[in-house]
Amino acid sequence: MQLSEFFAGASGPAPLVTGVRGTLTVHDLGTLRVPSGSLGAADPFVALDLPITVQIPPGAYPVTVTVADVSTEQDGSHRREAYLSLILSDAPTVDLEPVPGPDGPPEDDSYFGVAVDAATVAFFDAAAVATSMPGDGDDWYDDVFDTGEPGSWFDIMDADTPLPAGTANIEMPLAQAGENVVLAHSGWGDGFYPVVQTRDAQGRLTGVHIDLRVVGSAPDAEPTGAAKSWVARVKRLLG
Repeated sequence: MQLSEFFAGASGPAPLVTGVRGTLTVHDLGTLRVPSGSLGAADPFVALDLPITVQIPPGAYPVTVTVADVSTEQDGSHRREAYLSLILSDAPTVDLEPVPGPDGPPEDDSYFGVAVDAATVAFFDAAAVATSMPGDGDDWYDDVFDTGEPGSWFDIMDADTPLPAGTANIEMPLAQAGENVVLAHSGWGDGFYPVVQTRDAQGRLTGVHIDLRVVGSAPDAEPTGAAKSWVARVKRLLG
C-alpha cells in the first residue's frame, strides 16, 4: 500500500477513536524547507524554540494534513485533523516506528511526542528558528503570532485561502532563503501526541508524522496498555 493511500484511507473508511468509521481526506499544505536536516516538530505558539527533532536528509519536502470526518452521520459536519505528515518518498511503506531521541529509540511501548497547549502542531527546520525569528521568543506572541493585524500567524491560520482554515504555510519573519513553518490545528486540541516515522522495504524513511490520535480503535476497545499502543494500532491498519 502506498503511504498516500494509507493516510487518505483509500482502502475504505478508517476506524476512529469515537467508535465510528470515518472517511479520511488529505490536503496539500505545500513545501517545507529543511536545509539543516534537523526537522522540528512542536506546538509553534508554545515551543517553537524547543521542538522535538528528527534527523532527515536536507531538502524541501511536501507536507500534508489528513482530516477525518468524525461525524456520526458521515456528512462532513464534524471534521478533525488526524495526522500532520512530512513526505520524504512515495515508495510503499512497510514499517512504522517511533522517532528516535538524541540517545536512540525510546523504550518499548513508549514514544517521543509533541506537547500541545495552543491546539496547533507544526513542522519546521529546527536550526532556522535561531536565525529567522526576530528577537527573543518571549516577544513572539505579541510581535508575530497575534499582532491583531493582517499577516499575523493567527490571521493567516484563520483565513480560508490559500490553504484551508486551520492550516498555514508561513515564511519566518527574518527568512533569507524561504525558511518556513507549516502548521495545522491539532485534532482534538491540547494534549501529547506521538511522532512516528515510516520506512520502505529498504529501510529508507518515507515520512515523519504527528499522530493526533483521531484514527484508531475506540478507547474502551483498546488492549491493556493502550496509552502507549499506537504503533501496534497503526501497524494493524497498514496490514
